Amino acid sequence: MWNERYAEPGFVYGTDPNDLLVLEVGRLPPGGRVLCLAEGEGRNAAFLLRQGFVVTGVDASSVGLAKAAALAASQGHRLETVVADLSTFDLGEAAWEGVVSIWCHLPQPLRKKVHASVVRALKPGGVLILEAYTPRQLAYGTGGPPSAAMLFEPAEIADELAGLELLRCEERTRLVHEGRYHDGQSAVLQVVAQKPA
Repeated sequence: MWNERYAEPGFVYGTDPNDLLVLEVGRLPPGGRVLCLAEGEGRNAAFLLRQGFVVTGVDASSVGLAKAAALAASQGHRLETVVADLSTFDLGEAAWEGVVSIWCHLPQPLRKKVHASVVRALKPGGVLILEAYTPRQLAYGTGGPPSAAMLFEPAEIADELAGLELLRCEERTRLVHEGRYHDGQSAVLQVVAQKPA
């Protein structure tokens, strides 16, 4: 499905970075290694490269990541890409100064496993920046999975990220304008969490 979507003309989610990432990028340790989960066509990774980070984008779609690498190259940067399924991808241990998870919607059991891996994979002082849709998004229909089982309940996320300090964990309604598949009023969860130094 994702290869088909990313094979559509242009950048289906646009080339501008996510609003939360732009707002909170200053919390990431400067110049650090950042892992972008479900990075797709690379708009967030390209933004991070422009800020001086060393970025790896992982996604199950080879088509999306080819576009991501091309976007970064068009801006004079090199993006490391890894085509992988997050159910088997090893994030490493104390390997990253930052992890970015923007619209990375997974079935809840897998999401719990990936979030536990994120906690292990962050270096002390490292930061997670995450935005995802909540079940309230189903009433808007402006993006995200059509199944509540793939959406994020704020109370669950605090448990899944045990070991990180939640600097921000806010459910809110906001306008999202990110290409043709994320467009309009949206119910989102915004999280910034840091591993104790």
